[in-house]
Amino acid sequence: MAVAQISPELVEQTITAFTRLDERGDRKAMNKLAQRLQREQPFLLQYAAAPRADHGDAVGEASVFYATLVWSMFDRSHGGTLPRLTEQNLADADRVISDALAAETGLAEREPYDRTAATMAAQQPHVIAKLRELLEEDVREAAMTSETCGIIIKPTQVILEAFDAALAGRRPGQRQGTIVNDEAKVGRNDACPCGSTKKYKKCHGAA
Repeated sequence: MAVAQISPELVEQTITAFTRLDERGDRKAMNKLAQRLQREQPFLLQYAAAPRADHGDAVGEASVFYATLVWSMFDRSHGGTLPRLTEQNLADADRVISDALAAETGLAEREPYDRTAATMAAQQPHVIAKLRELLEEDVREAAMTSETCGIIIKPTQVILEAFDAALAGRRPGQRQGTIVNDEAKVGRNDACPCGSTKKYKKCHGAA
């Protein structure tokens, strides 16, 4: 079963919603969104935050931001009924994207924001085009370094592939409402998985 491509209109609606939140500085709304992501997609959040361990806070935060953006596009497209990605979903998607990128000619010579898999661009062309545009703008305006862009471009595509596969039935995730393994739970005094270095209770676990 093929999953419907996310339309340019839905992509732009998502970007507009994020931009408004940022411009208003609406911390309550942003925290609510972050708490929902932690509740519904804990493995996604842990995966997206993983680059922080090797590359620092700025890279971890950028990775989580773009993961949240991809999730929001699918969430908007499917009316808040997305399956929960599992560790296996993400591991399988990582292999798929690694193989697809390895098959690309001259990948290392491309600009970091152009290091995308042709297969992913064919599956979700409007999302990939917008991600390239936003990443290029972030690098050009020094909102992130080229090195950071080069690190997060792959995990962003992995999350895109994982949702595409789950919705298409290639690698289904969990239905929302199923119990998540204890490993995915975060204690109030644990480090927040978003990569902020704050305790969970002071970050995404805040009331």
